[in-house]
Amino acid sequence: MGILGKIFTWWDGATIGTSIWSSLNGEQVGTDAQGNKYYRGKKPVKAGQPFAGRERRWVIYAGANDASRVPAEWHGWLHGSFDGPPESNLPPPRIWEVDYTPNATGTAQAYRPAGALERGGTRAAATGDYEAWTPGD
Repeated sequence: MGILGKIFTWWDGATIGTSIWSSLNGEQVGTDAQGNKYYRGKKPVKAGQPFAGRERRWVIYAGANDASRVPAEWHGWLHGSFDGPPESNLPPPRIWEVDYTPNATGTAQAYRPAGALERGGTRAAATGDYEAWTPGD
C-alpha cells in the first residue's frame, strides 16, 4: 500500500496516525504468528473515563483489520484475562489444533450449501414429513 493509502485508509491495516500514536502512547508487548502487534498503554486510564483503573490494551493488525485474526491466547490478553503476555500463560499446543483460516463470510470463498441461491441451486422439494403448525393446535 502506498503512502496515501496509509494516510487515508483504516480498513487495510493501521494508518500512519495510528502507528505513530501507538509508538508514542504504548509499549509493544508482543507479536503473534500472523504479524499482528500488541500494545499496552504507558499511562493508566484516568478516573471518570471508561475502563478506569484498568490497563489499556490494543492490537495493530498486519494486513486487513479483521478481529477473527486475533488468536485465542492474545484475545484473552486483550480482554484482561491475564496480565503477562500469552507466551507465559499458554498450555502446550494440542494435536487437534489447526492453523488460522480467515473468515470468508461475504467473499467468493464463503460456504454455500447445496440449494443456496448464490450457487444457482433450487430448494429441495418437501418430502411430506412436514406438517405446518396452525394456532390453536
